[in-house]
Amino acid sequence: MDVTGITKTATALNAASTQQEISVAVLKKAINLSAEGALSLIQAIPDNKSLQSLPSHLGQNVNTTA
Repeated sequence: MDVTGITKTATALNAASTQQEISVAVLKKAINLSAEGALSLIQAIPDNKSLQSLPSHLGQNVNTTA
């Protein structure tokens, strides 16, 4: 049995595991940043209360013959 080969394999598996943990951490950070960005965009949507001063007949029909 080659001890050097087993050691190299164990080291490679450990390095791969570490790299995978780092990749998952970076992915989680990217997802969190995307979620924060999406939340800020949602919060930036203007309030719909300003449209309540419009006449009631506006926005009720859609022109499908255009």
